[in-house]
Amino acid sequence: MSQWPTERTGFPAAYLDRVGSSFTDFLATTSPDLLPGRRPVPQVPMGDIAPHGTTIVAVTYAGGVLMGGDRRATMGNLISSRDIEKVYPADSWSVIGIAGAAGIAIEMVRLYQVELEHYEKIEGMTLSLDGKANRLAGMIRGNLGAAMQGLAVVPLFAGYDLDAAPGATPGRIFSYDVTGGNYEERGYAAVGSGSLFAKSSLKKTWRQDLSADAATRTVVEALYDAADDDSATGGPDPVRRLYPIVYRVDAEGAVRLTDDEIAAVADTIVTERSAADREATGRGA
Repeated sequence: MSQWPTERTGFPAAYLDRVGSSFTDFLATTSPDLLPGRRPVPQVPMGDIAPHGTTIVAVTYAGGVLMGGDRRATMGNLISSRDIEKVYPADSWSVIGIAGAAGIAIEMVRLYQVELEHYEKIEGMTLSLDGKANRLAGMIRGNLGAAMQGLAVVPLFAGYDLDAAPGATPGRIFSYDVTGGNYEERGYAAVGSGSLFAKSSLKKTWRQDLSADAATRTVVEALYDAADDDSATGGPDPVRRLYPIVYRVDAEGAVRLTDDEIAAVADTIVTERSAADREATGRGA
């Protein structure tokens, strides 16, 4: 495409030439300092003085996929936030959950949202789910220097595959490592400090072709179990009205479940656990 005369428009050439559909590549050309991975890397470990977020879980179900995250962020042995949001819609058909250095992770999510929107506007079509997963891997790889200093970002990505073959499960989940390695998960996945306990819960409660309601219960119960054993994971807090954030992605798109819906599920779990504990200890009702 020919260049427009910059003296007539007032814009640099990079703003007028189509060099690709990647907003990240455009930013690398025009303002590289705005990319998280291009900033100076601290020369000392910073992990203990930066807020970190955990835990994120995702499960597939008959109609799509669900992702949920607790609300706690920690800084060393301290709770730095009780109501942080860790699950976001990436676009209309996918969601992303963050674990790791909270500030860098949130900035990466915002950049990723713009990346997908930019692609759609330039190309006139939505990027495939595999393409979205690969774009996110590149962003994580660009943060490797900071990750080596304790500022790692390890997200969980999930979405509804518009190109899924007939009979195939449309909900798909992708996990990552700090080098940008991209791995598709089958059925369920968890990341963060409480992921070991969350996966143990998911292994017992997840089943193929769960209904949406049953899958929601599975996500909330996994986060509840993680909070029971991991101090960095926050459990349901009815006093402050803080409950896990859960998104459902199906043929209707990405929708955040309301606090009242999640509170009802969490209250049911607590009631059942309390009744089981009373029965086990012989204390009765």
